[in-house]
Amino acid sequence: MTATINMQQGYAAVLCVLAVLGLEAAAPGECELTRLLQDKLQYEMRLQYMKHYFPIDYTVQVQYEEVLRPSNITRLRNGTVSEAALRYLWFHVSSQAVLRIREVLPEKHPSWKYTQELCQLFDALGEEYSKYRQTDVETVVADLVKLIHSAGAESRSKAVRPKALLDNCLKVMRMLYGVPCRWEST
Repeated sequence: MTATINMQQGYAAVLCVLAVLGLEAAAPGECELTRLLQDKLQYEMRLQYMKHYFPIDYTVQVQYEEVLRPSNITRLRNGTVSEAALRYLWFHVSSQAVLRIREVLPEKHPSWKYTQELCQLFDALGEEYSKYRQTDVETVVADLVKLIHSAGAESRSKAVRPKALLDNCLKVMRMLYGVPCRWEST
């Protein structure tokens, strides 16, 4: 019992330090699931499943807002958007990108199983984010999430290579989770 109390006090102290530094802590479940995602998104796997198994210059149509790059995160951070809200946005954009890729694949495609495994990890991560409501995040993030999930927003679409979507997913994930989850540089 005392060990649990000490551990909770230690965790609370870490949260206070991170809050002072402006880095809201990621939940342990988020860290574990994003670590698994990071393993699945290794360069060799992205190259094989998202480039080599697709025709040359193959692209997927996505909404303009479904392309989330590190520069977007930096701009939002400078606009004082919270880290938790940025992770919430990353989750919605990245899971939507994986779904867009999977939509174009027939079930017998060599990349189908890989995208299915990514979808399962995002579904599990969705359980972690189910406690968030759009009212809990900054308006700019809530508006982007609504736009991403709105039907008929394809008017602002762009063609993006599948590998580029997952490259951005990984880069942004490392930006948002590397420090709070204490990942070593990879």
